Amino acid sequence: MPALNHPLPHQETLANGLRVSLHHVPRLKRCAAALRVSAGSHDVPLAWPGLAHFLEHLLFLGTERFPAEQGLMAYVQRHGGQVNASTGERHTDFFFELPPMDFAGGLERLADMLTHPRMSQEDQLREREVLHAEFIAWSRDAAAQQQFALLDGLSAEHPLRAFHAGNRYSLKVPRPAFQQALRAFYQAHYHSGQMTLSLAGPQSLEELKALAQGFGAVLAVGKAQPQEAPMPLLTSAQPYYQQLEGNHLNLLFACEQLPAAAREALDFLCTWLASSKPGGLLATLKERKLVEGLKAAPLYQFAGQALLHVQFDLTEQGAQQPEQVSELLFDWLAFFSSQDDWPALRDEYALLQQRKRQVASALALARLNNEQLEAQLSDRGVTALKALLSQLQTPRAASRGISWQLPAPNPFLRSSAPAARTGLIRGQTSAHRGLRTFAQDRLRQRRESSAMTFSQTLADDSGEAALYLRWRLQNLLPQELRSRLQNHLRNLRDDGLQAGVELSFGVSGNQCLLTLKGLPEPMPAVLQQALLELSQPGAAFWQMPPSAPTPLLPIRQLLQELPERCLEIPASEEPHLDEQGWQALWDDARWDGLAIGLAHTQSAIGAALSKTPGTADSQLSAPPSIAAQQHWHEIATGSGEQALLLFCPAPDTTLQQEASWRLLGQLGQMPFYQRLRVELQLGYAVFSGVRQINGQTGLLFGVQSPSASLSEILEHIRAFLAQLPELIEALDDASLDDLKANLAAQFDARALPVAQLAELLWQGRLACHPSDYLEQLQQEIMAAPRPQLLLAAEQLQQVQGGWRCLASGACPGEPWQAAK
Repeated sequence: MPALNHPLPHQETLANGLRVSLHHVPRLKRCAAALRVSAGSHDVPLAWPGLAHFLEHLLFLGTERFPAEQGLMAYVQRHGGQVNASTGERHTDFFFELPPMDFAGGLERLADMLTHPRMSQEDQLREREVLHAEFIAWSRDAAAQQQFALLDGLSAEHPLRAFHAGNRYSLKVPRPAFQQALRAFYQAHYHSGQMTLSLAGPQSLEELKALAQGFGAVLAVGKAQPQEAPMPLLTSAQPYYQQLEGNHLNLLFACEQLPAAAREALDFLCTWLASSKPGGLLATLKERKLVEGLKAAPLYQFAGQALLHVQFDLTEQGAQQPEQVSELLFDWLAFFSSQDDWPALRDEYALLQQRKRQVASALALARLNNEQLEAQLSDRGVTALKALLSQLQTPRAASRGISWQLPAPNPFLRSSAPAARTGLIRGQTSAHRGLRTFAQDRLRQRRESSAMTFSQTLADDSGEAALYLRWRLQNLLPQELRSRLQNHLRNLRDDGLQAGVELSFGVSGNQCLLTLKGLPEPMPAVLQQALLELSQPGAAFWQMPPSAPTPLLPIRQLLQELPERCLEIPASEEPHLDEQGWQALWDDARWDGLAIGLAHTQSAIGAALSKTPGTADSQLSAPPSIAAQQHWHEIATGSGEQALLLFCPAPDTTLQQEASWRLLGQLGQMPFYQRLRVELQLGYAVFSGVRQINGQTGLLFGVQSPSASLSEILEHIRAFLAQLPELIEALDDASLDDLKANLAAQFDARALPVAQLAELLWQGRLACHPSDYLEQLQQEIMAAPRPQLLLAAEQLQQVQGGWRCLASGACPGEPWQAAK
């Protein structure tokens, strides 16, 4: 097996029983902590479903030492990090990511909230309503209900079939018995013996260990509690069942008494089961026009049990003969089981795991290390895989005579930058290649160099890179072709991600944006293939049936629509495109871009860009303005809940104005959440902050509510904005200086993760800012006086930059204008 170049984390158990995983990774710009408590929703008393989820929420309400406005969530937001928590079946996770200088303060707050929670009945009653709002949203979300329905075939006695989310009726807060159960659950599980702490960052192992010991020193000390093994997953002798719903065929395999390394075995199997390489299951099903896609993942794993879910997205033909799809699955499983220890796939899998860790963020690494998975399929894993496959077989799986093949190696895992190839003048064939002059080559290279900016912000040896490539089309791209493009690029996205390059392709109105982020070495090859797929999609692209859109929560649907609505493109009929029209559409496009961390591969990138459809164009225009106007966009969300986004652009694009807007966003983020979510209890989806959309900086406010009307939500936002001057005046000089210093530090290019740095620089480019945009922005933030912030708050209230509202209901009338 190939040796992993990336060092694995150090693991040990401290004297008080706290298990720690410490990962020193010099390339990281951030630090992360992931704490796992070995107790989840299946470990609570049957009388109180939702208690574990409820406790997770309560822990974020603040402590005597760190009230909510100084607690972990507020602290992380103030320093530009990210924080969250989740309650699973048999564990509860808390995790956050911060810059190194602020990391110790985050750990201190996490330890305090875990050891000194504030659980007054008043707090509990208020937070219970938040959980109830989550429950209502969950019960109305089609995707969530479909996921829950997958479990219908399991034994009624298994805890997976029970209700665990918690709501107003299951959480009997006033009852003494509930309070006793809540405190008993907390005391039994929230101590050192039940916890695992994973830290990842650029600090040395000694520094990380000191941080872990400081964290563990304040925890209550206790011993690990055994978790009760559940009932069998199924009552029938057949180890699987299937469900057909619309265009989805779901097969669920219930496995019992699996060996310890079954988690690695399941991941290994799912990796190759869902592979789109020729000769595999997915490719064969697509060739027969039975499916559009395939997903495979375990829904549940604990104590030797596993529930494996294989989902097929069927075509119209496949929906009429689903039995052929399941028969081919079992035939492929028989073929895969017959292989002798899978040596080639194990080598490939080890490379995939290495790349995964090589590009992972601090937070992703910390969470991955908590899983304690091996970075390859070991000999123990092979034994577990054979045991797993023996339970997935079925006696009726007779061979269908298909020449199955194991997946071919990923070309980008081993590829270097492609060699530059001389291009052709339009209209030439390969026979005319010698007619192209050096002057013509140099002219094209100059145009491409000016349209693709190679930023010097990032050192060449950082090991990470990003590339943005944008096309401005003459016409809108039809919705049907947008979804086709996403499906068409899926295989390339999968290969790129495995090789350490995250590829995304988005369409907003008449603009298309291709982004690549990750390792620089395979990026030219991935770019070259992406351009080929876009400009010459092939006959299969035009024969591809349209895919149904993925259902989204209302607030997520509005967020997805926002960038296109901000382009202010006049409504027009989308053109019908055939193969010839497609080529013309791209030929008439104008493109530009930004590359970061790719200076040493600039020639290879240039060679790939020579195949870019359209014309290189370095002329940029300022973002459209809706100054003093209020535009309302009604979006049909198909949900019983009301959802609203309010985007408030800055009045102009100067860096001084952006600094003011960012300071307002930083100041108001936590008070807005506290007011609308905690105090008014409008819903669980409540947020605010600065967003940059198509180069335009603005404040974004979002609310999804099961009870409040759109007019009520809007009035609450207006009332909050009216309080901004009071928040500014309430800051003493020292607090204002801290606010500015914390915000300015978030734009230090040396400390930013590459993906975040690239997005900032790209938005700065769209706004026509200079190359030293971030340095100038930092200076403007630090120099902003209090009167400047008060003026910005006044401009915001007076709608000087305009307001754009996306909502699930109709325009309320003046002063709002219904957008067409």
